Amino acid sequence: MKWQIFLVLLLITSNLAAAADFNSTISADDKAKFDQILQPVMKVYNFIKYAATVVAVVVLLFAGINYIVSGSDPRSRENSKNMAMYVVIGLFVIWAAPLIVNFIVG
Repeated sequence: MKWQIFLVLLLITSNLAAAADFNSTISADDKAKFDQILQPVMKVYNFIKYAATVVAVVVLLFAGINYIVSGSDPRSRENSKNMAMYVVIGLFVIWAAPLIVNFIVG
């Protein structure tokens, strides 16, 4: 039943997307309104980006200390390496997201 509802919604939305005219130009007034709407969203995104960066620095510091203290325990060293790797990947995703969106849209 769920798949049938999903299929119906997909068919309805695909028709709406096909009916949209993506080749029309955007007026300066519409662009200004969109930028005004987008401004608070970007403030929230920037706050989350910088808060995540601070948390990532703390986690990287913890992973580094854990790596140093692990001694000869290979499991603890591997966990520390993985933690640092995931933090770096997460930071890359957070900081590169606007560039990727601008590349796709623009």
